[in-house]
Amino acid sequence: MAAGDVYSIVHRRIVVATAITIIQVKAGANSPLEIIRAWCNQSASTTSAQVAIALIRKSGAATVTAGVVGTTVLKRSPNSGTPDLSLGTSATGITATAEGTDSDEIYPDGFNNVGGWLYLPVPEERVIVPVNGIIALKFMAAPTSNTFTAGIVVRELG
Repeated sequence: MAAGDVYSIVHRRIVVATAITIIQVKAGANSPLEIIRAWCNQSASTTSAQVAIALIRKSGAATVTAGVVGTTVLKRSPNSGTPDLSLGTSATGITATAEGTDSDEIYPDGFNNVGGWLYLPVPEERVIVPVNGIIALKFMAAPTSNTFTAGIVVRELG
């Protein structure tokens, strides 16, 4: 794997009506991660409603549906190697069935569901996930039931 490979972890068209981790990313054993971008949006409703969302460090992994390279974990370049991301039900994946333990709220935010949410920090403010560290994108409060799509773009630094 070349240093600096970039991957998207994407969750498409999930119906959400509870406070829940929708994407969890666990750095691999060899590569810390840099969060380049994250987003969340919906296209099923024109009714305005506020949504509470956050990027959170987890000290205990949520139980998630394991990420799959080519489906939920996407190479951003055809030249990217196999990701060092840790894939599994207590690692990188989507839709928590058990929340694990939240730690720091790195970037708590809110958005109007009609407009969507975008986290696009300048390089000096990008979040770094240490080796074997876990970060999650989580609805902090139950949103009005809707079908959301969300993602996190990471660069492996090792």
